[in-house]
Amino acid sequence: MTRARPIQNSPIGATARCATERNLLPGQRSLHAFGVDIGIGRYKKQVWLVGVAPQRRCIGEIRISNLDSGNPNMELLQNLFKSQPLIALFATIALGYLVGKIKLGSFVLGGIAGTLLVGVVIGQFGIDIDGGIKAIFFALFIYAVGFQGGPQFFHALNRRSLNQLASSFVMCAVGLLCVLIAAWLFGLDRGLAAGLAAGGLTQSAIIGTAGDAIGKLGLAPASIKTMQTNVAVGYAVCYIFGSLGPIIMVSWFLPKIMKWDIRTEAIALAKQLSGGHAELEPGQFNSIRALDTRVYDIAWDSKAVGKRALAIDTELSDATVEAVFRDGKTIELTDALLIEAGDKLAVTGKIDLMKSAAEFFGKEVTAPAELSLVLENREIILTNKALNGRGVGEIHDHASVATRHGVFLTAVKRMGLELPLLAKLELKTGDELHFTGAAVDLNRVQSKIGYKISAAAVTDFIFLGVGMMLGMLIGMIEFKLWGVPISIGSGGGCLLSGLLFGWLRSVHPRFAALPVGASNFLRDFGLAVFVGIVGISAGPQALVAIEQHGVTLFLLGVAVTLIPQVVVFYFSYYVLRIRNPIEALACVAGGRSANPALAALMAKTGNATPVVAFTVTYAVANVFLTLLGPVIVGIITKNAAP
Repeated sequence: MTRARPIQNSPIGATARCATERNLLPGQRSLHAFGVDIGIGRYKKQVWLVGVAPQRRCIGEIRISNLDSGNPNMELLQNLFKSQPLIALFATIALGYLVGKIKLGSFVLGGIAGTLLVGVVIGQFGIDIDGGIKAIFFALFIYAVGFQGGPQFFHALNRRSLNQLASSFVMCAVGLLCVLIAAWLFGLDRGLAAGLAAGGLTQSAIIGTAGDAIGKLGLAPASIKTMQTNVAVGYAVCYIFGSLGPIIMVSWFLPKIMKWDIRTEAIALAKQLSGGHAELEPGQFNSIRALDTRVYDIAWDSKAVGKRALAIDTELSDATVEAVFRDGKTIELTDALLIEAGDKLAVTGKIDLMKSAAEFFGKEVTAPAELSLVLENREIILTNKALNGRGVGEIHDHASVATRHGVFLTAVKRMGLELPLLAKLELKTGDELHFTGAAVDLNRVQSKIGYKISAAAVTDFIFLGVGMMLGMLIGMIEFKLWGVPISIGSGGGCLLSGLLFGWLRSVHPRFAALPVGASNFLRDFGLAVFVGIVGISAGPQALVAIEQHGVTLFLLGVAVTLIPQVVVFYFSYYVLRIRNPIEALACVAGGRSANPALAALMAKTGNATPVVAFTVTYAVANVFLTLLGPVIVGIITKNAAP
């Protein structure tokens, strides 16, 4: 029988030598054991692994020794975490997000990856957290992801975006193929392969969908536990380059190979979308989009005398009479009101029109102390199908002066990203339109566009409950893909139900309300709790797996990160004929659902031109990359030994 000696004063991850007795009876096999010292501060903890000697590697059970009994502070902390595991969980989240803020040059690890790494360290205390908590918060996270992406996902499925959709599908397919080939060549088990996909393709949700699928394989609990840990290990090892790789590809490597000047190309695209207006350099701003309110003293020879406010709006186009101050008081502004000499008019409009406004009205003066003008910033979700696919300039030109009186569009957001506010920007159902104007004017326009976001300030828990329940039921469905049994699990089911209810909300605003703030909280906190518990539960097993497979996994992660991007870029450029450089690069970033890559690309472009193509591919990739988890678990047949 093997007797393993612990290491003294060894670094993290050091392995003890085995002292194997050679006096074995016929038919007996020796067991190997080796220890791993794990440093927590200046304190250590022994990890023992046992395996069969001929295999010369640890494949077996992990037994954790107690912390150094001579250290009362560590014992106190261990007892606290074991008696109140939720304290350990929240400590993991707090420290994880703190670690995630650390910058290495322009690279930031991020809160989720930081939480996983801190969870592995805190997990060395042997903390047991109810798995039901992990399942609940992951379901909430994935439902919120689907809910937020639902409107854009379904509206992205159209002929106009066909080539961009195809680019996103190919990215998911090539990524899956790379993972399967790597698993076959290097003998990865289901957990390591799924973790390779989660980290190499930077899709954190795969951790949950793959772990859920592994849990339904009907294998021994020890084997399931090992493979679920390996999912987290693969993610942790591959995630850093998985995030860094797309940044390098879209902001440097691909433009270098194609000899593109990203800034020049972005200016040209912005000029095209704006109908010929030039794009400005970084640090400059286009004042035509800035609004201002000024007060004019109407003289007897002013062009405004004797005219109604609506007639003045027609002549000035994008400037509006907001208030009339006469004889020391504010006059109610009606269509029948005629402007008189001696009136003071409050006029709101774009800054470049203020010069012509001064020529029209007369002398600009300081606003009287008694005059107040209250305007409102309002966000309206576009639900009117008649406006879907139409350009901003087209809608402006076709709307009557009476309709757009006093209302100014200041921003357009899609999936939380601000789009370039240009004349040829096509609006999509589900877009957030930001307006400025008086409440009465905004109310008039709102009825023709959609619904106000603040109108959904209360969560509709009926539909939230129904949506979660429907997702769980969908997750119970099993089907076969090329003879391989596949189940998307509760995670995939909640993703699909979230997509459905998010789309339902966009077309029927009275139903399924889930405010943006609430859905953001469910998404971010749900994933943080889930990943924190994964790291804590993996604990010492994760460190051992990293020691065994770390270098191999890292190199495979590099391949899984880079190969799909190169293949898809050239496929998109030459086959799908996405020839505009900014759109081609944005499709690469979006097909990977790589937000850091988008940020890096926008830093190079100096404007928001990449966002439109990114949102289309991102909406599709976010769904299909998430569903890769159960597909990988179903196709790969190798299980980890308990």
